Amino acid sequence: MSLSLVAPRKLLIGGGALTQLPQLLREFGLSHPLVVTDPWIVSSGMIDRVLAPLAAAGIAAKVFSDTVADPTDTVVEAGVAALRQGHFDCLIGFGGGSPMDTAKAMAILAAAQPGQHIRAFKVPAAADRAALPVLCVPTTAGTGSEATRFTVITDTARDEKMLIAGLGALPLAALVDYELTFSVPPRITADTGIDSLTHALEAYVSHRANPLADLYAAAAMKLIARHLRVAYADPQNPAARAGMMEGATLAGLAFSNSSVALVHGMSRPVGAHFHVPHGLSNAMLLPAVTAFGLQAGLSRYAEAARIMGLAEAGTPDAAAAQALLRELRALNQELGVPSPRQFGIAPEAWEAALPVMAEQALASGSPANNPRVPTAPEIIALYREAFEPG
Repeated sequence: MSLSLVAPRKLLIGGGALTQLPQLLREFGLSHPLVVTDPWIVSSGMIDRVLAPLAAAGIAAKVFSDTVADPTDTVVEAGVAALRQGHFDCLIGFGGGSPMDTAKAMAILAAAQPGQHIRAFKVPAAADRAALPVLCVPTTAGTGSEATRFTVITDTARDEKMLIAGLGALPLAALVDYELTFSVPPRITADTGIDSLTHALEAYVSHRANPLADLYAAAAMKLIARHLRVAYADPQNPAARAGMMEGATLAGLAFSNSSVALVHGMSRPVGAHFHVPHGLSNAMLLPAVTAFGLQAGLSRYAEAARIMGLAEAGTPDAAAAQALLRELRALNQELGVPSPRQFGIAPEAWEAALPVMAEQALASGSPANNPRVPTAPEIIALYREAFEPG
């Protein structure tokens, strides 16, 4: 059996890495970037962290800043229109997961046939072609999009978050600079941090897990377990911010070479229908979904607990797995993760959406990777359990 490993051609990781952006572009023979970012990064002046070193190196960049929190097909189309107005040779996704995912989808759609919609590339289709390379500069320790072959885009006509996968979504390179995360508020630190943990844990227990992805997942879980609470409580702690940023990228490499599973399958419809931020919807679901699959994936969940320092090496699997479940529930409580009801979703609206959310979750393919593969009624039951945990 052969193993496949995909990763960006170059990753620069560490404090101050962003200053190497002009040199990185030159290494790849690139000189006309379109920076894809969000309105806040522009209005706050943070965009200068990218534009200033480029200008100093004589590289004139343009900016597309109309991205939204959950990237949509309409924003991707607007981005492609902006791309075609200039003579650009690369895209730079600068921000959280949304600008990076938008940049990836723009590159894929720009290579499509005229009139083709981005939904043509949702799984099980393979999005292996991109019109131009994408470089990523994450500003949160969360999505790991800077290292993955995935992008998630909302189909506005169908209220569906589409998983798009393929080499066309794999960045050419990434600059992972933890100094960009010092200003990230505690709520986003918590949500993106649990998102990273979910990536690593699901990659590790997935039916698609393999020895190469396991290396990334184990390293990510160890870092995140050590640093998440500190980064949340002490945002200016450089060691914690560095550990979380590295952990998020490693977790991205893990699930890009394994897969995500039921948490992500169920999370995407929650975001599409109720506009819950992706990391937060993962956090809402993670304890209930882990409990659902615990016995089916007992040895892997138990080993994850040992990796995270929650159980000693000789702890029996059943006890170690229970320690993991207690930790996930404790994390949600300590980091203030609300239930869907506490988030403000009306019970009747939640209940009405359950059948279509379960259908969309299964259609994404991610639940099939779970240690225990659910039926639609079981997914509906898990949604009900997560809505207001006992």
